[in-house]
Amino acid sequence: RKISADLKLAAIRLHEQGILRLRDILDCVGFSRRTFYRIKKLHDETGNVVKPTRSEYLGRPRTLNFEDLQYLLELVYHRPDWFLDKLTALMKRNHFVAMHYTTIHRELVRAGVSLKKLRKIASERNEDL
Repeated sequence: RKISADLKLAAIRLHEQGILRLRDILDCVGFSRRTFYRIKKLHDETGNVVKPTRSEYLGRPRTLNFEDLQYLLELVYHRPDWFLDKLTALMKRNHFVAMHYTTIHRELVRAGVSLKKLRKIASERNEDL
């Protein structure tokens, strides 16, 4: 049977905070000691009580990590008139990440940045001047 993530997390928190003894927690939630410790191990290792799905591991790893993507988005919102080759050069120089300009375009599309949004940002910036 499937145990909900909320129930698993509640059991972990009750145990960590010492509110109830483990035996009482297991009686309330209705799963075995072995299941509890398997869930606790997963929580300690990943911070989550549910195993990640296979689809999270499929495909090629991303070129940009979260920090790099945030920097790229800051550049784009700061200077929406810059071309992709300029962004590529800045990423290489400032974050030491070498990539093709199509990769930057793909990451911007994935982040929800469109040409329409960039034009809007640029026009708002021109109105401020």
